[in-house]
Amino acid sequence: MTDRPVLDVSDPNRLAALEGYEVLDTPADPAIDGIVVLARALCSAPVALVSLVAEDRQWFKARSGFVDCGTDLDRSVCKHVLGGRDLLEIRDLRLDARTNANPLVTGEPHIRFYAGAPLLTPDGHALGALCVIDTEPRPEGLTAEQGDCLRVLAELAMTHFKMLRKLMTS
Repeated sequence: MTDRPVLDVSDPNRLAALEGYEVLDTPADPAIDGIVVLARALCSAPVALVSLVAEDRQWFKARSGFVDCGTDLDRSVCKHVLGGRDLLEIRDLRLDARTNANPLVTGEPHIRFYAGAPLLTPDGHALGALCVIDTEPRPEGLTAEQGDCLRVLAELAMTHFKMLRKLMTS
């Protein structure tokens, strides 16, 4: 577990990139829904999400094993992915200073493990994350293969978003 640079969630360039993809608050998409189902199965996790981090909230484009469609930023673990370019893994959220006071850790549903791969635009802006969550800590974390799969699935999600964006502009 390494510290990441803190990225201002309200960075105007990142928010402009997010807005440019026009995916916030859009209907369900079977391709993205399938990605979270695969992530959940591959990582043996009870929850998988494609989370898009806006200035004041995170919204789940797809979710498997999680009821809410989004949360405020106080409940977001995905916002911590934004400062990096690779997988963020927090093996016990109770022991990490970034997340130990998060209401989803201290209260229901008592999440304990998080792994998230950033959803990166070609120019390096993180729109959010593809993540898996568990209610049990994972001292060993993900296997190398699971981490690789999560990265690939995040890239597939972004490829799909890019294709949709291209279709909208043509």
